[in-house]
Amino acid sequence: MRTSKSFTIEQEIDEYVANTRGVRSASDRVNELLKRAIQQERLEKLEEEAAAFFSDSHNAAQKDARAFQKASMRTLARD
Repeated sequence: MRTSKSFTIEQEIDEYVANTRGVRSASDRVNELLKRAIQQERLEKLEEEAAAFFSDSHNAAQKDARAFQKASMRTLARD
């Protein structure tokens, strides 16, 4: 479903749309570009979330490994 909206765009963007639309309407071209931009933002957000997730799990694993090493050292020191 399409909704009619009015937006103000920069001249450079308008020229780009006019030069790249081919036989399609400017509206179709703008919608295509916006969909690509939305998809790109979603992918960037997922990459950020993945980086944060793996960073947290990596830090937790390092902390656990250090705790294990300290406990091992204490055990060996008693022997």
